[in-house]
Amino acid sequence: MKYDIKDINLASEGKLRMEWAEQSMPVLRSIRERFEKEKPLEGIRVSACLHVTTETGVLMWTLKAGGADVVVCASNPLSTQDNVAASLVEHHQIPVFAIKGEDNDTYYDHIGSALDHQPMITMDDGADLVCTIHSERRELIENIIGGTEETTTGVIRLRSMEANEVLMYPIVAVNDADTKHFFDNRYGTGQSTMDGIIRSTNTLLAGSTAVVCGYGWCGRGVAMRARGLGANVIVTETNPLRALEAVMDGYRVMPIMEAAKQGDIFVTLTGDMHVLREEHFKVMKDSAIVCNSGHFNVEIDIDALERLSTKKRRIREYVDEYTMEDGRRINLLGEGRLINLAAAEGHPASVMDMSFANQSLCAEFIAQKGAELGKKVISVPREIDEQVSNLKLAAMGIQIDELTEEQVKYLSEWTMGT
Repeated sequence: MKYDIKDINLASEGKLRMEWAEQSMPVLRSIRERFEKEKPLEGIRVSACLHVTTETGVLMWTLKAGGADVVVCASNPLSTQDNVAASLVEHHQIPVFAIKGEDNDTYYDHIGSALDHQPMITMDDGADLVCTIHSERRELIENIIGGTEETTTGVIRLRSMEANEVLMYPIVAVNDADTKHFFDNRYGTGQSTMDGIIRSTNTLLAGSTAVVCGYGWCGRGVAMRARGLGANVIVTETNPLRALEAVMDGYRVMPIMEAAKQGDIFVTLTGDMHVLREEHFKVMKDSAIVCNSGHFNVEIDIDALERLSTKKRRIREYVDEYTMEDGRRINLLGEGRLINLAAAEGHPASVMDMSFANQSLCAEFIAQKGAELGKKVISVPREIDEQVSNLKLAAMGIQIDELTEEQVKYLSEWTMGT
């Protein structure tokens, strides 16, 4: 079995961490129990490009239990948990190509290794597998049934590919499931981003001014958690509806140039490039903290920061201090990559339980229906979303009401009037 990880001797530690995570993932556990009996993925080769974390490890168990032949690589150079990678190889015989801190060339070599598996289903977090297949490995397309996409940035890329009629196989947008973005993006990103900032800096949020760039579901979560920790929160947006929502939620909203002068901590979560750039760095306070919790580090113009600085040093493990010509210091966290995974452990297992339940069930859906879906981005079927919701409620011991026959009829009948 070929693989490329940091150290196989870390496997025992990774095994314990995955067992700990699994305790908070009852939905995925129940799906795995069914998969073990039914084998809905028997004979299906799956290449996954995901953050190699404890929760992803539990997802890989589940897919393999369903009969899938699985290979996984990292979707971010800094997000891999090396002990998890080792445990997947040692204890589950799942090939892993991921090393925390790998350079850019190694990152893409690992993607190539995952694609050498000749997947029938791709699983992406950022669309790197899909983009590589369409640009460099088109010979693989004829055997691919379909794929899934985990994150907003990837869905944006894929919808662009569909609009330009270059997408060659169906992709299920797992990110857009209500049980994913309502919970993972909001509560998961909110908590884990704050965790990453605090772990890397040991800064006090209370009384600080936190600038949240972007008010999508991830931005909502970060703004909510920052305010909960006592920060004064400013939101910047380009979408008028989201800006209005942020105002109605009680946040200050202003142009980013104005916010740049006031912020102590900046977090980008837009999915776009150069959200924080040269003109903003020039007016930031001394010791401003800058980080990104969007998928790619392009949200921060790091090249501009390099040009403007006269000195750079690694002052803490995940903090690079840039000194400007006037003596001001700007602190970049996690090399501009996902701070919640670079410096912390990513989302809590209980929220990834729903996201990866969607991944598992959507893989099953693709195996059954892929040939019928067409070359387009597909929404997660409503019944899968509701199944995940019901399983989660059951795991939490919560019961809800059902509509009576009379109520169902009333909602479907237009002639009843008032």
